[in-house]
Amino acid sequence: MSDSMINDTTVKKSREDQTAGEHGKCMLNRRQFLMYSGATAATASTVSLSLFPGTAKAAQAKARVVGYPRKLVGKLSELKDNVPLLINYPDNGKNSFATMVKTGVKCGGGVGTGRDLVAFSALCTHQGGPLVGKYKVVDEHRIMGSCPLHLSTYDVTRHGIIISGQAYESLPQVLLELDGDEIYAVGMMGLIYGRNQNLMPETTES
Repeated sequence: MSDSMINDTTVKKSREDQTAGEHGKCMLNRRQFLMYSGATAATASTVSLSLFPGTAKAAQAKARVVGYPRKLVGKLSELKDNVPLLINYPDNGKNSFATMVKTGVKCGGGVGTGRDLVAFSALCTHQGGPLVGKYKVVDEHRIMGSCPLHLSTYDVTRHGIIISGQAYESLPQVLLELDGDEIYAVGMMGLIYGRNQNLMPETTES
């Protein structure tokens, strides 16, 4: 091998060693890359917030919590088993009428010593068919329905779940509370048919 070829090989190897040394100093493994890139992203986002104040700043706001009214709807001493009473809740507006009944059997959400006093919206959840006067006793069952439109029926002992018919949502249940002999409606479970919210905005009477 000639001297010139030896010199070329030596120079080439020296350059490769130098390059490898430089790469060894700056090359990152995968873990380091992910760590540094994450830190860079975090830094960038911090800088962007500093450079553009208010662009991504969360403003503090108080949540608006609206409670249901506590409304006197009857007296326990005046109720007879399986004789329903028509009430209005949560207001006296459209679609607010409901059926309250002392079933004589334990019910989901029932109040009283026998947990048998419940109340439900008197409108079918399918198309709003009227359920007033549609409460009945069938053996051990307590049923609301059938709806005159599409024959939907509901089990009032189990939170108004659908038994049969076209409806696919449970009957909205009025939550009750007993204070001695007085019965109060205090809330709703489920959306009243025909409303986009149970608590309608207050209107000023002229």
